[in-house]
Parts: sequence; C-alpha cells; structure tokens
Amino acid sequence: MAGERLVYLPLGGAGEVGMNMYLYGYGKPGKERFILVDAGVTFPDMDGTPGVDLIFPDIEWIADRAKQLDAIFITHAHEDHVGAIGHLYSRLKAPIYARKFTAHIAALKMAEHGYDGSEINVVDKMPEQVQVGKFKVGFMPISHSIPESSGLVIDTPDGRVVHSGDFKIDVTPGVGEPFDHDAWAALAPVKALICDSTNVFSRHEGRSEATVGPNIVPIVREATGMVVATTFASNIARVKTLAEAGREAGRSVVLMGRSMQRMVKAGVETGVVKNFPPYILPEEARDVPRENLMILATGSQGERRAATAQLSRGKFLGISLREGDTVLFSSKTIPGNETSVGQIVNNFSELGVDVIDDKMADIHVSGHANRPDLEEMHRLLKPQILIPNHGEHRMLREHAKVGEANGIASVVAPNGTMVSLSGNRPEVVEFVETGRLYLDGSVQIGALDGVVRDRIRMALNGQAVIGILIDEDDEPLTDAWCELRGLPEKGRSNAPLQDVLEEEVGQFLGRADAKTVANDDKLEEQIKRIVRQASQKEIGKKPEVVVLISRLTA
Repeated sequence: MAGERLVYLPLGGAGEVGMNMYLYGYGKPGKERFILVDAGVTFPDMDGTPGVDLIFPDIEWIADRAKQLDAIFITHAHEDHVGAIGHLYSRLKAPIYARKFTAHIAALKMAEHGYDGSEINVVDKMPEQVQVGKFKVGFMPISHSIPESSGLVIDTPDGRVVHSGDFKIDVTPGVGEPFDHDAWAALAPVKALICDSTNVFSRHEGRSEATVGPNIVPIVREATGMVVATTFASNIARVKTLAEAGREAGRSVVLMGRSMQRMVKAGVETGVVKNFPPYILPEEARDVPRENLMILATGSQGERRAATAQLSRGKFLGISLREGDTVLFSSKTIPGNETSVGQIVNNFSELGVDVIDDKMADIHVSGHANRPDLEEMHRLLKPQILIPNHGEHRMLREHAKVGEANGIASVVAPNGTMVSLSGNRPEVVEFVETGRLYLDGSVQIGALDGVVRDRIRMALNGQAVIGILIDEDDEPLTDAWCELRGLPEKGRSNAPLQDVLEEEVGQFLGRADAKTVANDDKLEEQIKRIVRQASQKEIGKKPEVVVLISRLTA
C-alpha cells in the first residue's frame, strides 16, 4: 500500500553491551504496527548507579503506543535479552513468543510478577512461522552460549529481514544446536540483516565450545586442593563441560548459586540438556573431603552477592577456601566489571588460592561472532542492507565499515534512531527519546529523576542537615542545630565542623531581614549557600545541604 514503510528502532542494546530491546514496525508513518524483539537488562555498578538493582531500557515511547504493539519475540534466555520481561510486561501487554527453553525461563520471570504463563506462546523452529499483522516471524536456530538461541526471520511486504540475535558460528557447541551453513544460506538474499556486533574487533576466527573441555580436564586433574570454577550460569554447555571435567578427575560436583541450579534444571526439564553429570548440593559438600570437591559457582562478573564473591570473602554455605585451592574463571570479563572481578581475584590471592583465567589458559571461548564469523554471515545471507546492533557505539561503527567495505549499504543506528528499511539504502527517518529505567528496591525510577544523581552527590560530597525553629513573630526561637553525614569532624580551624556551621547559620539568622525570615524558600536558599561556603572554607568540600524549617503557629 502506498505510503507504508518498514522501520527498525532500537530502544536498548545499540550503543551498549546488554539491555537488548528492538522494535520493527510496518505501516503509514505514525500508524505502524510493531513487534518487539527481546526485553533485556543490564547490571549496575557502585560508581555510576549505587544502590540500583537492575537497569532496563526506557520503554515510554512504545508504552505510549501499546495498542500498536502486536507481539513480543524473545531470541534466547540470557538476562540481557529476557531479564526485563516480567518487570515491564504490565506496560506492554502483548503476546510473547519464544522457543521451549526460552519460554520456560521467561515464564519463571513472569511468575515472579504474578503472571500465570498464559501470556507466553511456545513456537517451534523454522519452518514454523507466526503471522503477526504484516509480519511473518520464524525462529532460526543459531549457535550461542545458551541452548535454543535463535535468529529471527521476519518476512514483510518490503522483503525479508533477519535479526541475528547473539550468535557465533560453531558446529560443535556441546549443548544446543550447531550452526547450519546450508540452512542459513537458504534464506538469502535478504533485504536487511540486523546483526550482533560485540566481537567485531576480534580478527581471529572464533573457537568452538568443544575446544574448551580438553584444556580444563588436566587443570582439574592436577589440582591438589579444592577446585572452584565460575562461569555464566546460562552457559549450560560450559557448566556441563566443567562438571564433566570434575567427574573425570574423580571429584564430587557441587552447583553453588540459585541461577546455576535453575538453569541446569530448566535445561534438563525441557530436554535441551542430556546426560548432565550427577551433582550434589552445597550442604552435602561438607561431608566430602575438600580435595575431592569441584564447585561450580555463579558470579564470574564480580557480582557482590553471588557465590564466587562470597567465597572470596570467607566462608559461604559452610565452605571456605584456603591455601593450595584453585579457582578457574571460565569466562570473559565484560567491560566495566574489571574492578569488581579484580577485587575478588585479590581476595583469593590473600587466602593463598591460585586463580586461573582465560588470559592464562584456553578455558573460555566467546559466545559471540568474531569479525570472520560476521563476514561469513554477510556472505551467507547476502543482505542489501546491514544495520549493526548489540554493541558499544565504536563496535556498531566498525561493523558498519565492514559492511560498506563489502558493498553492503550500512548505517550506524544507536538507541532511539528510527531507520526505514523500505528503500535500497537504510534511511534515518526519526529520532525518539530513549534512556534507562532503574529498579531501585521494588520501585522503577527514571535515570533522569534525580534519585541516583542525588545519591552519588551525597556519596561524593557528604551531607549537612540544618534545623531551625521560628516562632509566631518570625523570630528564631533557638540556636540552629546541625547534623553531619559523610563529612570530617574538624576542618582547617581545628574546631568541630558542626559547631562552625551552627555558628555561621546563627549569625546569618541574627542579621537576616524580616522578609527573608518570613519566606521559607528564601531562607532555605540563603542557609544552603552559607553552609556550602563555610564548608568549602573549612574542609574544601561543598556538601549536599538539607534545611529543616519548623514554625510555631499561634
């Protein structure tokens, strides 16, 4: 129909690693019908988001158009693709489609928020497809670091679009379906490929998951003390490889961490994991000699409350590490997590524990496509248009350069960039407001609401609380009182800072004119200024100031 268009709009994951969320729409401008691909989270850090539990894409744009949203498709069960579904579903309210294992994990996420699972529809792999408005969508199996990962084949009136999802080209993935070159080549040529970009700077060919096991087995066999191995709980193939290495070395395998136990259980129950080695629970491990234990622990990214971090700080669930034990980090540290992981490694070092990571031994392979794999995907699908997604901006830009160098029309489209795919080249047609939502305890807050900003300011500058009491005649009734938090007791004058600030506020009140004392806003503004100036002089810092004004009434 004349005037209709096919558009792509990332809300998360384009400009960062994690927090994936993408929209595809078809229709007249402003009246498109949409499908949403993935609803992921990313994780906070104490520097930029102190106290925050999870971070989601801001979905306000599509939530305001929820009646135009026809379906949600989940490519795979990693947290950065499915972790937000339960948190955000009340504002989206569209049917969810996923393959069996992913649907199982999504149902657990939904149940945490009171949903019964009827919102989720289990779909088989291609050639089965789901008709949703003008879109016909199928799940195309692809190898990744979690079972039943899929790219999406999206047939539209303007041509076929392939959304790769996270992937690597691996014909021996251990758990999950191997990459099928012929099946992917049969999809070609496609109108547009929207493609994972996280490893675009890695120029060597990706290694198969099958190469990891032979490197881990001798390390475990030769270890003399307890062995702890940490990896992503969702990387069930790696968890199975580690468990098999432990059993081959004659050790009892322990799964430590709820997410790891949940993932293995889900894999077995849905049939995607077969012959997982027997394992015991942490409470049973206390009865096993420590040199006969192989613990598989969550927390490879330095998460403070996860099992690995807890073990590094001392005893956890009755188990403690000591000199002569070994810890394997069978994972890659995600950018931004280096400090927290480094602290855990140093904690282990202080205990006399030996740490082996992917830089010291080939005990990890990435689940994402390196540049040769990306170029192979380009050759297989022969796309007219390439839009890099899932990656930092530098990754998207580099991937677009690779596409253009191979004659594929490419564009860098970070979050909020709406791109028309209807023409022969991608065309940016609109920019929309995007951002982040924080889960802070049980409440969702906007990144621009000021809550986290104020928390950071208090952490950086400290806080001074000033209280004054004003009588019925607008006269100070008593001396001002001050309470300090996160500030030194004494400053340059060697007098208590609290006394200095109380004196400064008292002097101001003694000389303030009647109009100022009668006006709470003016009074608060002046007191804040005086406290900050006095603090700057005494301690070289301007704290956050809270002024409490109490007035007596006749």
